[in-house]
Amino acid sequence: MLTYLLGDVLRIFAGDFTAGEIEGVKMTQVMMFGIAIFMVIPVVMVVLSMILQYPVIRWANIIIPIILFGFNLFGLPTYPGAYDKFLIIVGLGFNVLTIWYAWKWV
Repeated sequence: MLTYLLGDVLRIFAGDFTAGEIEGVKMTQVMMFGIAIFMVIPVVMVVLSMILQYPVIRWANIIIPIILFGFNLFGLPTYPGAYDKFLIIVGLGFNVLTIWYAWKWV
């Protein structure tokens, strides 16, 4: 989540971002709501890691990062800046680490 936010801030300062648009498409309330849900997922996962029992949280920590990995991998080529690509690759690395640690969890 923090790498997504940092990328957004850098994109604004670099001028790679037009307010109210994503890739030339005017943002709607539904799009912004979806983005908000996407950004809250890592925070929810932290809380769930503290309250869910072992088998459930283990599989959540495998399945959700796989989904986030696919989403980020799909979006990687669409970002023009090297800083964006770097931050997405860092995020992909954290997804892989999360999956790996959850897989090894006994």
